[in-house]
Amino acid sequence: MKTRIFSLIFMFTLCTFLFSCSKKTTVTTVIPVTPATPVTPLITLPAGWKVSTTFGTSFPTGIQVYQFDSIYIGKTVKALCVAYDSKNTTFEFKPTMATVATTPSTFSSNESGVVYACINGGYFGVNQSYSLVKYNNVVSSANIKAVTRTYNGVSTSYYTTRAAFGVDATGTPSIGWIYNVGTGNDLIYNYPSPSPNLLNTAPQPVPTATFPANGTVWNVTSAIGGSPVLIKNNTIQITDAEELIDINNTTSRPRSSIGYTSNGIVLILAVEGDNPTTYTGINLADLAAFQKSLGATNAINLDGGGSTSLIIGGVKTVRPGDNGVERPVVSAILIKKK
Repeated sequence: MKTRIFSLIFMFTLCTFLFSCSKKTTVTTVIPVTPATPVTPLITLPAGWKVSTTFGTSFPTGIQVYQFDSIYIGKTVKALCVAYDSKNTTFEFKPTMATVATTPSTFSSNESGVVYACINGGYFGVNQSYSLVKYNNVVSSANIKAVTRTYNGVSTSYYTTRAAFGVDATGTPSIGWIYNVGTGNDLIYNYPSPSPNLLNTAPQPVPTATFPANGTVWNVTSAIGGSPVLIKNNTIQITDAEELIDINNTTSRPRSSIGYTSNGIVLILAVEGDNPTTYTGINLADLAAFQKSLGATNAINLDGGGSTSLIIGGVKTVRPGDNGVERPVVSAILIKKK
């Protein structure tokens, strides 16, 4: 009996050993995950701003997208900013104009090559630009040379020096109060101060090489007009009165703007508005403060309201102010690969 029990124990042990030897040993290799390198912003981001994880994530070094969706001036504000290094020669600043009003989305999709961003440009009428459009030394449209206002009960022409943003052959940005002098549009003068026009006062003379004082030829290769100037030489200086452009400036609306920092980072800013359930927009003074908080030392206002539209990587960002429908415009700014 003992012999039989011993034999059974031996057989069980032997089978267990053989079975365990027949099993394959599985080795699990743990591959360490390298965390993504945080993106270093081109500018110092103020509170509420962050590098976008939705837009521009595949953009090359030197161009970035920032987003804001937080409380600003006591209310919820949504804004996006495209920033790029003007010293980077692989980027091109391209103002463009259409003979028939076109949405910024269409401006972007119709452009050949790689388009990083597109924002609406300056002011316009029926298939006509009222703001400067200049690209590669060709002027397609001048800033409006005269506006009509009532003075002493009579419709009177006022010759305004309005805002413009431009870049020279090296990509270096500048802004100013400008006027296309003479019968042609190619000669542009930039003045350190606007012509001091004001409503209900006699109009100032037509701007020339000597008036306003200290004007210089504006040697830019590409430029876009707007109005008014928001920041000049690191000081908020909103010259809507002198530029005779008092249009919903104190109300909350969608806003578009372009400026640059002291080290040449161009800032293209769009603020959503006319979206009463969430985002009503901001006024012109707050737009200037917004630009300055991003580091802008110089900035101008572009057409806003229902015209505000910012396309990034072919995708619409801020909700258009015309009940969510993108408005056709006459001019736009493209930031693209050169």
